[in-house]
Amino acid sequence: MLVSSLVLGNLGYDGTQQKYFVSWLPYMMGMGSGMELRHLRYFVAVAEAGSLTIAAERRLHTAQPSLSRQMRDLEHEVGTQLMMRSARGIELTAAGRAFLEHARLVLARTEAAVEAARRAVQPAKPTFALGFLTGAEMDWLPEAMNILRDELPNIDVTVSSDHSPLLAEALSRGKLDLAFLRPEPHMHDLQYEVVRKEPLILVLPSDHRLASRKEIAIKEIAKETFIGISKMAPTLRAIVYDFLKRSGVGVEPKNEADHLGMAMSLVASTPGVALLPAYAQNLLPWSLVSRPLRGKIATVDLVIGYNKANTSPILKLFLSRRDELIARVAKRTRLVAATA
Repeated sequence: MLVSSLVLGNLGYDGTQQKYFVSWLPYMMGMGSGMELRHLRYFVAVAEAGSLTIAAERRLHTAQPSLSRQMRDLEHEVGTQLMMRSARGIELTAAGRAFLEHARLVLARTEAAVEAARRAVQPAKPTFALGFLTGAEMDWLPEAMNILRDELPNIDVTVSSDHSPLLAEALSRGKLDLAFLRPEPHMHDLQYEVVRKEPLILVLPSDHRLASRKEIAIKEIAKETFIGISKMAPTLRAIVYDFLKRSGVGVEPKNEADHLGMAMSLVASTPGVALLPAYAQNLLPWSLVSRPLRGKIATVDLVIGYNKANTSPILKLFLSRRDELIARVAKRTRLVAATA
């Protein structure tokens, strides 16, 4: 008989009572039936999103019940609980945190191997893959291209834009050579260099009662409908909420936005206000305005990131002209601001 005893633990990450059959786990571990790369991808997505629902719907495009089953299968294969449900969503156990770092490394090495194989059969024409935090390309892409074309007129440059955590993943997996993004935590194989410190600004509807002000004190938003930042943008989220806490402003977000476009839609439709990086001004529709904040303002770093293991001579050349790039963009954006 396989089952000799039954141990009941706390509620699991899918809300069900956690059950461990003492004799089953060693038996299943011995089967070798199969931890697969998709299990690791799913696990990393859930860990980073902090929610089964968000990971299933927005990152993995799968059904939440199916994702829960996959996570239970993974835990059975590993032989211990990796995740648990808390008031803040899904949290990793100590075992889960240890497993996460290794899962990321396995995925990164796998993707890098695939990318290396694909590049090996491509023509010898130099290629360089650039990524941008959505909206940042408006300031940085023209000058980045000018620098690359100055040095390598025949280079094949690919450009993409995405959320910062996804850009970091693409760098780690060798899909991008360099990206303009936020300094995402826990990506130990990436190197970051700051290119701009962007102040937070207040974005609000053009007919809002505060829109007539030239600048706004942060405490004036205490009673406003506040649009926060979700866990899909962890770096910006941490800076925004830390700034509010240090300023003594206790606001409860009505909604949280995953990205810039979603934040603007929520501000316009609520109507509410949001704290966003200054580059958001490039993308505001007519129905929204931005105002600077009075006093000491929090900033969020925009960095160029790249994989430490990337030996591309094009990357090395680009990094050698980083200061020139920053100066070009600063001059260009000042001129735009002066004529706007």
